[in-house]
Amino acid sequence: MEVEIEEQATPSAEGGEAPDGEVLGRMIREARKSKNLTLEETAQAAGIGRSTLSKIENNQTRPSFDIIRRLTQTLGLETPQLFVQAPQSNISGRRDFTPAGQGEVKDTPTYHHELLCNELSSKRMLPYISTIRARDISEFDNWVRHTGEEFMFVLSGELVFHSEHYRPLKMRVGDSVYYDSGMGHCCTTVGDEDAVVLWISLDI
Repeated sequence: MEVEIEEQATPSAEGGEAPDGEVLGRMIREARKSKNLTLEETAQAAGIGRSTLSKIENNQTRPSFDIIRRLTQTLGLETPQLFVQAPQSNISGRRDFTPAGQGEVKDTPTYHHELLCNELSSKRMLPYISTIRARDISEFDNWVRHTGEEFMFVLSGELVFHSEHYRPLKMRVGDSVYYDSGMGHCCTTVGDEDAVVLWISLDI
């Protein structure tokens, strides 16, 4: 018997809210189809109901962060924008602070992310430190792509920045790159030491 899990969006423990429903639904649908998975197969793997998944893909319900996390893990999504998205705020004079090593951790098979200054739920910029675990582009099922623009600065190690319109770009400590994050991209570490980068994603 199918157990339906349909939750309204609620603030997460870290103070975030569910991302925009239309964007989320489209990204999940595209990721599911790229893996040739049916609604039934994806819903079962994520532990949610088939009709709930259908409603999420069609922006007919607002899922909780727990359901979003299950789906992104099931589909192997590497999308920073899914971590924190909320309606923009006109409040000025805000401040957020993250002590060293105390960012919110998000693990994927290819990256280890530490989200910084994550208490503010309504912001256009998403800063995070990432450890690049992947060693070969074949470890990514699909290009990483999402709305906005992105800046990356290499803190340690060496890596290759791959993008769908350019030749692979080898980067070392101190190098930086700014790019359209809607262009397919991903990074792989060169050598034994995992490369570490500062990433700043801007939702525009």
